[in-house]
Amino acid sequence: MRGDCYGLITPTACKERTLCKRRTTREELMSQEQLNATEDSTPRAAVAKKLRILVVDDSATIRRSAETMLAKDGCDVITAENGFEALSKITRHKPDLIFVDIMMPRLDGYQTCAIIKNNAEFRYTPVVMLTSKDGLFDMARGRVVGSDQYLTKPFTREELLGAVKQHAAS
Repeated sequence: MRGDCYGLITPTACKERTLCKRRTTREELMSQEQLNATEDSTPRAAVAKKLRILVVDDSATIRRSAETMLAKDGCDVITAENGFEALSKITRHKPDLIFVDIMMPRLDGYQTCAIIKNNAEFRYTPVVMLTSKDGLFDMARGRVVGSDQYLTKPFTREELLGAVKQHAAS
């Protein structure tokens, strides 16, 4: 063999519509393998890349709307009402991305984010702060505690999904 053809004999359909055997070239074999890999991986990749997202907000309306928008986009959404509940769910569900409201009772978003970012296991999990405050001081404080992005409420579906896509790539 000169290296341009495998010794593989594969059954193929001939012009007479009968089953016959012929040699398969390396290029044909490789292109068929690539085609099979593409066909096989497309549905599995969509399932394997399903993001698990935690939404933490004391407002049931914000939680439900974010959950609906994210679920329609194929995300697995977990919700929490406050920072303490969020910390419990983070350790249990290990989310890929976390949205945290700043103004919450008991444990606010800044404190929650700081705890997440100081934990070695979750240090690299992106945290997006959700708030109705859009002041420069609030954004700076969010960055100081380790937040990756700041999203002002009310947010649109495009803004929410844009944040997901931005952090899913990282």
